[in-house]
Amino acid sequence: MKPRGTFIRSGKVKDIYELDADHLLFYFTDRVSAFDVILPSTIPRKGEVLCKLSAYWFETLGVPNHMVGVEGTNAMVVRKMTMIPVECVVRGYLYGSLFERYSKGEVSIPVEKVLAAKLPEPYFDPTTKSEVKDEPITEEGIVSEGRMTAPELKEVKGSTISIYNKMSQRAAQAGFILADLKLEFGRRDGKVVLGDSIGPDEFRMWPADKYAPGKSQDSYDKQPVRDWLISVGYREKLERARKAGEPTPQPPLLPQELIDLVSNRYVHIYETFTGKKL
Repeated sequence: MKPRGTFIRSGKVKDIYELDADHLLFYFTDRVSAFDVILPSTIPRKGEVLCKLSAYWFETLGVPNHMVGVEGTNAMVVRKMTMIPVECVVRGYLYGSLFERYSKGEVSIPVEKVLAAKLPEPYFDPTTKSEVKDEPITEEGIVSEGRMTAPELKEVKGSTISIYNKMSQRAAQAGFILADLKLEFGRRDGKVVLGDSIGPDEFRMWPADKYAPGKSQDSYDKQPVRDWLISVGYREKLERARKAGEPTPQPPLLPQELIDLVSNRYVHIYETFTGKKL
């Protein structure tokens, strides 16, 4: 489907169009990003999965959200709202950047330092929202910088953890572990509303029968892309450039077998949770 409306901007994955004074159209592409960099390769059917799986969660979570409906295979009409500049991340396991920061003593959690260890309770781990690189931010920082009021933060944190728990239960029923989840919220008519998208770009999903603490986990999301970029040295190269204030180095093309793997896993997650064929 060709998107309609007036083009506004492109994000890492979505192109956004204005339909009228109150509505936007999200056009989900097959672009893939990692470490806040858009890669030159695309993942077939990724946009369709993100659009349709987001719609499924918006329809079934029972939480106020901005979705109006889906058009075609990979476009969603949403109500306009003022987005809150915070990535609301909740983690159930010691993994990814949380494990790295925990290992450096930057965060304190009552859990043994074992990669992929289950946390005693969901851990709210917000970051800034940036087109360059999202950075961890404390709850105190969110309020002091005016990103949210204290009552808004309390509401958003509670909603984020509640949604994570609901999705975790559904994941467990489907034979998966929801390791972490990123949500975004906005303000509309004086109320906080769930927005953006909810799909394999926004969570880590592990097959429960392969889970074993102490090692990297098999992931049905874009983690295999991150892992490959680390293995070929791109992440290290990227971090050196960022520290030196240099331009972002050109990312490598993904191997075809990795593209096929990730595409198939995105489709599998959609079909597993919705019970529908893509």
